Amino acid sequence: MDAFTLQEQLDDVRVRLLEALAPLPDEALLQEKTIGEWSVADVLSHLVNWEAELVTALHKLDQGKSPAALLRAMEDRDAFNALHYEEMKGRDLDRIFDDLQGVRSKLEGWIEDFAERGLEDPKRYPALKGMPLWRLIAENSFMHEAEHIKALEEFSERWALAHDDTDTIGIDEIEVHDNGDPR
Repeated sequence: MDAFTLQEQLDDVRVRLLEALAPLPDEALLQEKTIGEWSVADVLSHLVNWEAELVTALHKLDQGKSPAALLRAMEDRDAFNALHYEEMKGRDLDRIFDDLQGVRSKLEGWIEDFAERGLEDPKRYPALKGMPLWRLIAENSFMHEAEHIKALEEFSERWALAHDDTDTIGIDEIEVHDNGDPR
């Protein structure tokens, strides 16, 4: 997969994520146990953690070093998730969204930097043991994000149904009597 296709995939999945979140107020994003045991904010922090670890790994590769921490995390995702869940619990929503955008911006910069150096060559980075760099990026960014989108979309739909305000009367539906009283 080339850099352009990676960028397209990152953008497509992120748009879908943001569309799923768009109708949700802050209280819904913070509500406990909405996506399994996690809140939506927890899921977003989780995605930030994985992409941040990926960005760190790309920095290591750029220096000619092994991205050992990311490779270990990928071997035991549950342990990595548990460790970082406690760290990130209760973070401010604005900070989570800033980090979601900030880490994505850094990732996109790294993809541009690595585009000329072999995203597709499985032998280019021996520490990856035959995995092409594009695959490492995909698995820890848009593919991972996509795994969570369905649950977020379903929660968003449930929230909308539970908080449907269509029974309220709109201002344009109120008739006014000649004396000025609403009817």
